[in-house]
Amino acid sequence: MEIFRRATIAHLLEREKNVFKKYDPLKGEMLRIMDKDGKITNKEMMPELDDQQVIDAYKLIHYSRMVDLKAVSYQRQGRMYTYPPNLGQEASAVGVSTVMRDIDWIVPAYRELGAYLTKGATPKDIYLYWGGHEDGSRFPGAPNLLPIAVPIATQLLHAVGIAHGLKYQEKEGVVFGFIGDGGTSEGDFHEAMNFAAVWKVPVVFLCQNNQYAISLPTKKQTAVDWIAKKAVAYGMPGIRVDGNDFFSCYAAAKQAHEHAQSGNGPVFIEALTYRRGAHTTADDPTRYRTKEEEKAWEDKDPALRLKKYLIEKKLWSEEQETELLEKYNKEVEAQFLEFENYPKYKLEDVFQYMYTKMPSHLAKQKQQYEDFLAWKESQ
Repeated sequence: MEIFRRATIAHLLEREKNVFKKYDPLKGEMLRIMDKDGKITNKEMMPELDDQQVIDAYKLIHYSRMVDLKAVSYQRQGRMYTYPPNLGQEASAVGVSTVMRDIDWIVPAYRELGAYLTKGATPKDIYLYWGGHEDGSRFPGAPNLLPIAVPIATQLLHAVGIAHGLKYQEKEGVVFGFIGDGGTSEGDFHEAMNFAAVWKVPVVFLCQNNQYAISLPTKKQTAVDWIAKKAVAYGMPGIRVDGNDFFSCYAAAKQAHEHAQSGNGPVFIEALTYRRGAHTTADDPTRYRTKEEEKAWEDKDPALRLKKYLIEKKLWSEEQETELLEKYNKEVEAQFLEFENYPKYKLEDVFQYMYTKMPSHLAKQKQQYEDFLAWKESQ
């Protein structure tokens, strides 16, 4: 979706508004522009967005949430496979991705639904992936969006590789590589960060710190209290932002984008947020989280926070909200029906799409599988 392109870079890059100079993670300084009650508490850092742009962001957050909640419901009905809920993390995904241009790249993990949709993916695309269909790894309407990556942190190597290629070919574009807090304890994270900093490639690392690596709290999987501090060791700017504050996520991403595009190398953003749902639909978070903790973060919900801001400015109403959600409900249900009526995936296609000329060992395996199918059909 082509929105949010009108904020001036000159305004954002004024020295007194440079977030990386003003908010040092080593000093415990986190960027927050809007508090949980929707009040702007940091006017100095407020990005230049007009009212319609903010409304559009709010709509994207709700669209993402509708797609997400429907996915959980469909999975519970047995109509889709295991799915990782995004509830509570929409502001960071939408806030960062609205900065991007068509020439910029998203290299995702698996919990950035708002980013996929903002870039141009459809709910049907997402449902195809989590429904086990190969076509769910292709996004015809979303330029430069790579497939969802479930193996932890492996996608960051792809991100820095693409960024290195852009720099080598002297092409414009910035790569946004997404990762969770648990992924920062993986070896691929270290390799990607080190390579990016040494070669000064145009990549922005976005860590959605939802405070749990499945069931393991952040403090038990890394000794550093703020993940953004890790950026310092690699020689790149790092910042922690309130990941439930759309304005903070947008402002940091906007400056990070300009920093990387200007040839200054990578940036690391830690968006402190909270996964309100389960790790996946196969998980039970009540076994490792308290109801009190969940309630505290429910009160900081990113959609609720931005809604309070818009209502206070008389830009939104409950009537508009009801109408919007009814509209999105119908749209998403229609998209899911498209997914359910999509041509079924042929399992033998797992042998395709990898090599121009299939190697002999793979051709042998394919033949064995086809022989098995023929035998099964004859029984």
